[in-house]
Amino acid sequence: MKLAYSPASPYVRKCHACAIKRGIDGRIELWKIGTTDPALAAVNPLSKIPTLITDDGTVLYDSPVICEYLDSIGDAPKLFPAEGPARWKAITQAALADGILDATQPRRREVALPQDEGRRTYIETQQAKVSRALDALEAEADSLGMLDTVGEIAIGCALGYLDFRYPHEPWRPGHPKLEAWYAKVLDLPPLARTMPPAG
Repeated sequence: MKLAYSPASPYVRKCHACAIKRGIDGRIELWKIGTTDPALAAVNPLSKIPTLITDDGTVLYDSPVICEYLDSIGDAPKLFPAEGPARWKAITQAALADGILDATQPRRREVALPQDEGRRTYIETQQAKVSRALDALEAEADSLGMLDTVGEIAIGCALGYLDFRYPHEPWRPGHPKLEAWYAKVLDLPPLARTMPPAG
């Protein structure tokens, strides 16, 4: 398998972390490529990362689909519960974590542009989404495990991205339970081995 990636992408990190947790990361070649590269557009019409090319040549995108595919192979315990409340909890947590990323990645570009009222309102709206999401995660932090589901892995990657790109907006104040959980899982292989580059 080949995974199109950027080392700074939290969406790629989530996929890679899932592969590590399931013990299949050794079967994946990391293909470092930019989103403007024609070679990526040739396999993914959206020209986005992550993109996964499976062993039989099937192309999958983007991160939720890739993570579920990775969960379908290998022998380790599943990250996607098969059914019932546990499944809905895990995939809703993953969606909430992805929502944090969706609200923070574009904001990096916006703050670099001239600030008019519309842009300031947009930035504030995205910040509010992240704040509400963190409060929701704080409320359920006591139930979070040791990166045993796709939701927990996604949450870990989202918090790591906030540390990586927004250290000037610390998320830990006001979220002591979430902070304690993150400190417990940060050194586990799925997160430790996928840490974004410094600087």
